[in-house]
Amino acid sequence: MPNRTLSKTAVAIPVHNEAELIAACLDALDNQAGAQPDHIVLLANNCTDATVPIARSASMQRGTTLHVIEISLPPEQASAGHARRLAMQCAAALAGPAGVLLTTDADSRVDPDWLAANLAAIEAGADVVCGWVELDPIDWGSIPASLHEDDARECAYDRLCDMIHARLDPDPADPLPRHTQHSGASIALTAPIFARCGGVPDIPFGEDRALINALRRVDARIRHAREVHVTVSGRIEGRCKGGMADTIRRRLVRQDSDLDDRLEPAMDCARRAASRRQLRAVFESGEGAVELAQQLGFDPWRLEALLKMSLGAAWYEIEADSPVLRRRRVAVADLPAEMAAAESILAALDRADQSGSPAFATQIQG
Repeated sequence: MPNRTLSKTAVAIPVHNEAELIAACLDALDNQAGAQPDHIVLLANNCTDATVPIARSASMQRGTTLHVIEISLPPEQASAGHARRLAMQCAAALAGPAGVLLTTDADSRVDPDWLAANLAAIEAGADVVCGWVELDPIDWGSIPASLHEDDARECAYDRLCDMIHARLDPDPADPLPRHTQHSGASIALTAPIFARCGGVPDIPFGEDRALINALRRVDARIRHAREVHVTVSGRIEGRCKGGMADTIRRRLVRQDSDLDDRLEPAMDCARRAASRRQLRAVFESGEGAVELAQQLGFDPWRLEALLKMSLGAAWYEIEADSPVLRRRRVAVADLPAEMAAAESILAALDRADQSGSPAFATQIQG
């Protein structure tokens, strides 16, 4: 992929009552090696503590301009999602039409090479870079071992499912090794792709995943880069509904009955990946639309019409309406069986590769 000439960079940070952590967040951004942000937009959303004066007293030593914007939102808009949308809009204006936008959280500490690693991935051809986010080690140590064990099992299954996707529907823009996180604590994207997708969706929470979904619908090249690393707090009293703190606090009381809603049974995962690969082939060749529609229980005439859209937009419509691709949750009790099924699928794919036979992939699609 061709290199790009990068312009200004702007980091957007929505913040609500982060007096204890905002100084460390800004200090980490001020001590970047290899590249320094041109602008930081700190959007203080209905803060009632000392966040704003602490932020305004921060001394950025390396040429970054810090913009502290204090706003008072009405209750129906005073959410992390809406605040990130506004912060990113401000960052986009500062970065300009050829710039790079980044976002992180006020309780995060980005690694010293965070900006340089993001820019390197964009220079290599990515439109969007999702960073790897981990809990602060001290906070991590205060969480009961049972929660770590539950999380480790879910993450192991997540990796198996991602390997199935990588085998059945490889993405040239996002090869292995990679991760599967889409956290607002570390997302970078070019200004043109930000404009093309319509910006951050205006929803109360889950805006980070919704942004990635919007980017997929416009065929953005999304890289899940493990070398882009951020540390976040592992507190159980968060600042926004639906965030990591809510999840930790809920699981301290009772284990969830189902895995994260983006995970699905192993065979469903394989069928989804194989179907998306087949749709790519239809887009490339213009042939096979009727057969694919029949396999997915989808209206062939509608699929033909979708071929005039982007691949991502067409896939979004197909996923939403195909009875074959209807998402099912994985019960925690079923996790061992689903892990075994995922491992069997990967083993079957290995055998098919060794024999040169596409039979197993064909069976999944059928």
